Amino acid sequence: MQDYLVRATAGDGQIRALAAVTTQLVEAGRRRHDTLPTATAALGRTITAALLMGATLKGEDTLTMRIFGDGPLGGIIAQSDAHGHVRGYVQEPHTHLPSNAQGKLDVSGAVGSGHLYVTKDIGLKEPYTGSVPLVSGEIAEDIAHYYAASEQIPTVICLGVLVDTDGKVLASGGYIIQIMPGAGEEVFQAVEDYLKEVVPVSALIERGQNPEDILKGVLKGFEVNVLEKKDVSFDCHCAKEKLEKVLISLGEQELQDIIQQQGKAELKCHFCSEQYEFSGEELEKLLSEAKQGTIQSK
Repeated sequence: MQDYLVRATAGDGQIRALAAVTTQLVEAGRRRHDTLPTATAALGRTITAALLMGATLKGEDTLTMRIFGDGPLGGIIAQSDAHGHVRGYVQEPHTHLPSNAQGKLDVSGAVGSGHLYVTKDIGLKEPYTGSVPLVSGEIAEDIAHYYAASEQIPTVICLGVLVDTDGKVLASGGYIIQIMPGAGEEVFQAVEDYLKEVVPVSALIERGQNPEDILKGVLKGFEVNVLEKKDVSFDCHCAKEKLEKVLISLGEQELQDIIQQQGKAELKCHFCSEQYEFSGEELEKLLSEAKQGTIQSK
């Protein structure tokens, strides 16, 4: 099934709903970062959540989600935009723990205790950042807590990543259901009742359900009105030209040291693990630009 996302309303606009299938893009992230199963599940849940949250943005706005816990995974960072693009990484991709008491991948144990940070850059003078303590480390519950504490929006979020015995991603996706201001008490109760019967979202996707099917099942007592459908992908906007500026910013002395001691430089993008190599000749050119910048600033 092709990865894609839908944005919808239900209950005459009293409910906002988003759902996505992210199997291919999470598998792309797994391959790029060589993650082991527990790290794959944690990364997959995080980038799926960032993708869903990013779907509410506009224009060139971006959203960055950072989860910093004291577990063996270290940090998990994901960044999304309004166009269905997402990228992300875990600091310790080779993290894998024994299954938890429910026989599932122990994402909570791998994340540990810490904080969740959500930064939205919506074109204002300074980006807005909200943060909350992690309540479980399971990621979905932590994001629901973020919405309740930072944005005062009652939110249900379900995220799931099913990993095969060979480590590949079999199914991945998620959905967000939000009760909008002014909704009646009966809407709260109905959504709560329907969600008691919900099957894990990764199981639904493995069975072949698409985002529309998922929302219709979760909100079966309401008419679901799909507003938008968009393709999604693991997409990084790193480029060698951007890393040239990073090298120039190191300054003359450090660039000279790299040239003399190593003769070349290799840089890797954290978000996608793409490797960029700079030859000695290229470094000499960058050193010349760094010197020119120093002269101009005097």
